[in-house]
Amino acid sequence: MSGRVVEINIAAEHGAPTHPVESIDVLPGQGIVGERHFLAEPAKRDGNDLTLVDRAAVEAFVSETKIPLTPAETRRNVVTEGVDLNALVGKRFRVGEVECYGVVLCEPCSYLEGLLEKPGVLRGMTHRAGLNADVLGAGSVTLGDELVVLD
Repeated sequence: MSGRVVEINIAAEHGAPTHPVESIDVLPGQGIVGERHFLAEPAKRDGNDLTLVDRAAVEAFVSETKIPLTPAETRRNVVTEGVDLNALVGKRFRVGEVECYGVVLCEPCSYLEGLLEKPGVLRGMTHRAGLNADVLGAGSVTLGDELVVLD
């Protein structure tokens, strides 16, 4: 199973809008260099070094609910296509140069729904809002990079 990176978004500060970038550098246990969670307290970083969301899942949500939502608005860092991210929980995978471990689904929260002021996002994106991953080795992720399942 493989896919590719179609968008990368980061926010420099908590609550700030995300903005697109061409590539990111990621460090194990610290996250994305320059991103809002970078170097956060280790206990708060569990499974949150890197977040991913599938573009098709966001498009399906919009189609079903008629609630406008972009992948960037989900506040996930890496937007992918061609791979079932839910199936990566408990698996190792590589995205670009970065080896990762899928920790848990990245479920939407009431904070996100409130920030977006879009009622229905919380319920509608449940079980399709992406994946939290631990980073096992430092590296970079660039637009167009392949996501490959390792086990």
